[in-house]
Amino acid sequence: MTTRTIQAQYAGTPSVDGAGVKLNRIFGGTRDAVELDPFLLLDFFDSRNPQDYLNGFPWHPHRGIETITYLVEGLLEHGDSLGNSGLIEPLGCQWMTAGSGIIHQEMPQASPYMLGAQLWLNLPRANKMTEPTYRDITAADLQVYSDAYMEVKVICGTFRGVTGPVKGTYVDPLYFDVTLLPNGEFTLTVPEEDTVFLLMLEGRAHFPDGEVLDAGLARGGLLTQGRDVRFTSAGGMRCLLVAGQPLHEPIAWGGPIVMNTRQELQQAFDDLDRGTFIKK
Repeated sequence: MTTRTIQAQYAGTPSVDGAGVKLNRIFGGTRDAVELDPFLLLDFFDSRNPQDYLNGFPWHPHRGIETITYLVEGLLEHGDSLGNSGLIEPLGCQWMTAGSGIIHQEMPQASPYMLGAQLWLNLPRANKMTEPTYRDITAADLQVYSDAYMEVKVICGTFRGVTGPVKGTYVDPLYFDVTLLPNGEFTLTVPEEDTVFLLMLEGRAHFPDGEVLDAGLARGGLLTQGRDVRFTSAGGMRCLLVAGQPLHEPIAWGGPIVMNTRQELQQAFDDLDRGTFIKK
């Protein structure tokens, strides 16, 4: 079996989105989406200054994707055109399937520390116009594997017999919050062609070939293809690990909407202009 190594490291790009939210865009855009298929975009929030994020993300549309927002620390109010509303608290997750179209808002609340990530997951061509849905996962919903050397909070997928509260309906990714104690080792077997990405929260991950992913230098790491994911940490570390099967489909991307063709993309914006974006 082939053990994965680091294919590319991502420092991310300081960015401003929404109504003035400061964040680190780890990856995002058509070129990244081809390499990181089925993942489209990953934004990282890491601030102790509420002025960096309080303006939030007022009402805006999505179509053709799923957004997965996971908070390690902080508070986030949300609302959407389906009538959902609520507050995401630490270790909570918002899993939204935009499908044929949804309009929502995400408004961070002042807290001592805002730490988390939003991941965009592409929808297959056959499911781009599926019915929108929303799932709210709380800290109590998370399933946890632990032993003497690690703790793995499972949001989606299964790790060593522990299955998370969410099963992806269209693309069924793995999404783990991994903490290794000093001298801990993480191992995982995945399909050889799956995309595997680590978002480093703290510490260092050491790979079998001697390469190191250091949270202080590069927040993200794309791994090579292979069956085995294995890394260790001498001093302890924490990361978010996502893995998923590539779709190998064309991408037409316009802001918050991702379709397969330019015609579909134009139709989405025409629907917005005509007031027919939300399908009944």
